[in-house]
Amino acid sequence: MNTKDIQILYKYNSWANARILNAASNVTQEQFVAAAAHPHKDLRHTLTHTLFAEWLWRKRWEGDSPTQWISPEDFPTFDSLRARWGEEEKALNEFAASVTDEKLNSVFQYKTTKGDPRENVLWQVMAHVVNHGTQHRSEAAAILTELGHSPGDIDLIVYLREHS
Repeated sequence: MNTKDIQILYKYNSWANARILNAASNVTQEQFVAAAAHPHKDLRHTLTHTLFAEWLWRKRWEGDSPTQWISPEDFPTFDSLRARWGEEEKALNEFAASVTDEKLNSVFQYKTTKGDPRENVLWQVMAHVVNHGTQHRSEAAAILTELGHSPGDIDLIVYLREHS
């Protein structure tokens, strides 16, 4: 993996997240927290889970291994979640923009939230984060579509066509 490829994936990740967040900005507070037949309970939990994964992995890449989780209760409103996401997106994209080929292809060590030691090749986990986001954006998109606020297509190929 090289820096150009990982940066494309992270630009796609930001674009896809923006499509979801823009659609989510149209839901009411009641819809934001309303129970949904999806793995993460509701739209707020689904989005928080996605944000948490991006934050957690970035912290690990930077040498920190957090043991605490970001909680949906930290975000009583959609606006509070979106503001925090904006901060994380900036930090995540700064990391992706600054990573070198050498670092991408090196092994990094971290601890799980339970304190268990692990190691992975950086590019593989960076790709995982984008892929993980794809899964949960799809769940959020399904919830949003059920609420009448479809985000539209969020596929990588759509991003590439729009940004080639």
